[in-house]
Amino acid sequence: GEMIVNRNMHRLAMFAAVVTFCVIVLGAWVRLSHAGLGCPDWPGCYGQLTWPEAVHEIESANQAFPERPVETDKAWREMVHRYLAGGLMLLVFAMNWLSWRGPRSCRRFRPLTTTLLILIVFQALLGMWTVTLKLKPIIVMAHLLGGLTSFSLILWLVFSSGRQYADKPNIRIRRMRGAIIFAIVVLAMQISLGGWTSANYAALACADVPMCNGQWWPETNFREGFVLWREIGVNYEGGILDQPSRVAIHLTHRIGAVVTLLVLSLLALRLVKIPRLRGGGQLLLALLLVQFTLGILNVALYLPLPNAVAHNAGAALLLATLLSLLNRTSYRAY
Repeated sequence: GEMIVNRNMHRLAMFAAVVTFCVIVLGAWVRLSHAGLGCPDWPGCYGQLTWPEAVHEIESANQAFPERPVETDKAWREMVHRYLAGGLMLLVFAMNWLSWRGPRSCRRFRPLTTTLLILIVFQALLGMWTVTLKLKPIIVMAHLLGGLTSFSLILWLVFSSGRQYADKPNIRIRRMRGAIIFAIVVLAMQISLGGWTSANYAALACADVPMCNGQWWPETNFREGFVLWREIGVNYEGGILDQPSRVAIHLTHRIGAVVTLLVLSLLALRLVKIPRLRGGGQLLLALLLVQFTLGILNVALYLPLPNAVAHNAGAALLLATLLSLLNRTSYRAY
């Protein structure tokens, strides 16, 4: 038979997972619509709790920040992202309270909820640094990866507090564990490359597919493209790298996409043969094709905002699918 480990923790984690997904997608939308500096200060917006809307508010904000005049459509996006992230922080506090103060069945979640709390505080700091260090690429990428890591931990809470089968997964299912972990590592590396591509404004470095600006291998500068830490005090909005450096980043993400497509589709084809993992394998294959197509369309259609945001969402859903598959191959606690 099966049982639910803890209904309250499960519901809380489910709600938190949905909120986290929204925060990730909203964060992508903020970044890709160039609203990352929509509020030049933190945690307020032009010194306000919301964002400047009235004429006199906008005027005084423009006097206080002459180098960054108010753009209301950008400011409210940035603030909605911050408020939603703040709500997520409260949910993480609640899950911690439940695991430390709640019923005995929740004690086993303490390592997970505590790690999540530390991570979410660090995420808030990265959010602040994204603004104060003016979109420094390493910070932007770390903020994206921190969001996806938080999402992963919350999903693991969802899976481990939810319905569990009393029988141990059979040997065929358990044998898939290594391959799934390998796929997660490959996907994580590809997501990091995607984050680096976006943070350095290299998504349009190649204007065509499958070639790059009419050549198979145009001029590249890998050494410059992958310098992770650069000087402080520079405004990175719009990117500061030259074309060969951006091409190097872009091509690396493209090559990574082909490798990821191969590794994950081979895994999916193996999963489809195992009854209990078949649905997960089919979902993985479908998401993979959608994600690959979105990546090609990003270049072919010159990075339309909805498409680029969907590409971020696709990465999160691929990760969620692999984690769910990993959970199904795990030993249960009883």
